[in-house]
Amino acid sequence: MTSIDPDTPETNDRPRRVPAAQAMRGAAQQLGELLGTAPESVSALQPTQDGWLADVEVVELERVPDTMTILASYRVTLDTQGMLLGYERLRRYARGQLDRGR
Repeated sequence: MTSIDPDTPETNDRPRRVPAAQAMRGAAQQLGELLGTAPESVSALQPTQDGWLADVEVVELERVPDTMTILASYRVTLDTQGMLLGYERLRRYARGQLDRGR
């Protein structure tokens, strides 16, 4: 993960926020390292006052056929520098499952 240049001026006594693309890569990479698996995708990213919130999709159990593979959606909290502060599993679902009522 690339850090912000220390010579970059800060505004409102807060460090500058890493760009969205860097936050997405960082969320997936850091969660993957903790869980010991490669994330499938980042399905949502939103800036917060203190950094970023990202939803990361991860394969939890591979099945045959592939549509029965179990995935999980994790909410990842990053600080303004893109470092992982915490995560939680939001839901588990089969790959072929449609999102109803969302």
